[in-house]
Amino acid sequence: MTNRDRMVYFEQQAEEACAKMYDATSRSDVAARYSDAKEALCTAIGLAEELRDEDSILRLGARLAEIKAVFRSFPKNTKRRGRKA
Repeated sequence: MTNRDRMVYFEQQAEEACAKMYDATSRSDVAARYSDAKEALCTAIGLAEELRDEDSILRLGARLAEIKAVFRSFPKNTKRRGRKA
């Protein structure tokens, strides 16, 4: 598997974790899925940096910022459904 393949894999893992945030049944589940998404995106960004792929670095960095904003917008005691990040 090449670094580009690995980058794509981790980006997909991040998107799956983000989608699971919306199905979480508690704030701690939301936080765990957010952590998974953040870790996967950081790994993908690191790979993009190794590849010197500026477009991917910018795109993945923007996606990470978006997911952080979504996580912070989740009510502390309320489950959110039906919105996509």
